[in-house]
Amino acid sequence: MAVEIESLFTSALGLATPWRVANVELNTAQKRIDFNITCEAKYLPCPLCNKADQSIHDRLERHWRHLDFFQYEAWLHAELPRIHCDDCDKTTQVEVPWAREGSGFTLLFEALALSLCQDLPVRQAAQLLRCNDKQLWRRIEHYVQAARKLDDMSGVKIAGIDETSLRKGQNYITVVHDLEKKRLLFACEGRDHKTVVDFASDLKAHGGKPEQIEHVCQDMSAAYAKGVSLALPNAQISYDRFHVVAMANEAMDEVRREETRTQPQSIKTALGGNDRKLLKSLAWGMRRNPDGWSTKQLNAMHWLQHSTLKSARAWRLKMALRTVYANAVKHNDEDLAKAELSSWLSWATRCRLEPFKKLATTLKQRLDGVVRGMLDNRSNAYVEAMNGLLQQAKRAARGFKTATNFIMIAYLCMSKLKHLPSNPLVPAVSPKYSVLVHRCL
Repeated sequence: MAVEIESLFTSALGLATPWRVANVELNTAQKRIDFNITCEAKYLPCPLCNKADQSIHDRLERHWRHLDFFQYEAWLHAELPRIHCDDCDKTTQVEVPWAREGSGFTLLFEALALSLCQDLPVRQAAQLLRCNDKQLWRRIEHYVQAARKLDDMSGVKIAGIDETSLRKGQNYITVVHDLEKKRLLFACEGRDHKTVVDFASDLKAHGGKPEQIEHVCQDMSAAYAKGVSLALPNAQISYDRFHVVAMANEAMDEVRREETRTQPQSIKTALGGNDRKLLKSLAWGMRRNPDGWSTKQLNAMHWLQHSTLKSARAWRLKMALRTVYANAVKHNDEDLAKAELSSWLSWATRCRLEPFKKLATTLKQRLDGVVRGMLDNRSNAYVEAMNGLLQQAKRAARGFKTATNFIMIAYLCMSKLKHLPSNPLVPAVSPKYSVLVHRCL
């Protein structure tokens, strides 16, 4: 009976000659099962030069954590042969088929850990697997780097560049996404022009060509624009409409906050009272689209539009800019878009609202890129969404100790790497069962 059990576990572990399970020890008190594996061969090929029939020099005991068997924590133990080769005159340890060299985990355990870390904070995944989170971080870094070496970026033509916060203060990482295939290409610490130069070097290392990049969508960062001009010679820059409208919203909020602080009585009089809830409705109504106004926001905005407040002018400027963008998408006419934007810039320059005057100056300096962003109808919306997911992962993990950890998680979750180990717990469905399920549905 014991021989049958050992043969069963030999098959379950996927072992082949000369490896087999020699003994199984179950400890129900510690909820642990140990498999002692033996190598039955007396002669093996040299791991270095592959010379056949070399004698075993000695054996060294090694241990590996494996996937759980039932509810029990599983461990593999084996005395690994070391081969002394007569040909190359070196003594080398034999590699085992169930684990990579130097790892204390089996390949299947590491594959499961990577799959969990794609959906859970690493610390939670470590608690679930009953191991140390530092051990998982080392595996993530190893497999992500190995998969990225094999990653192909030869077809990248449109890139989106943005930064995301690493921690409080001036700590950022730069992320570059392929906007066509919706995947992360590159991430590094910092947000200066060198990050774009580093991306171009990384692109070359993965089969891509910097001169093949036709279009870059980014925010108003002068550093990124400088990097693009240095490292991506044929790329046209378009300034993301999301960032332009966001800057207009920020200018509008700045006007409203300043007016609320310096002239509170004027606003209360315009609104017909001193209700703080009404002031709050005004703040949210100015930010939202008219079709999304609540009843209170509708009343507040009605009063605002019939007032002579600076906030009313700021709101009209913001809405006029949104109309310029809408017309550009609708007509797709470069001359019309440039004329309407120039008209808006003239209005903003003469509006006597300092935040909008600064915005107008910024947009004038980047007029061609802003117009291009209107007509191309491209945006960094996908990049912003991924940044949001990264920030969500950061909050769930209570922050990352190092920028390297943050970057590794970004690659693991968003790069769509094809050479990562697959989840070993994916259910195997037989062809007959698949057909039956399809017919039932």
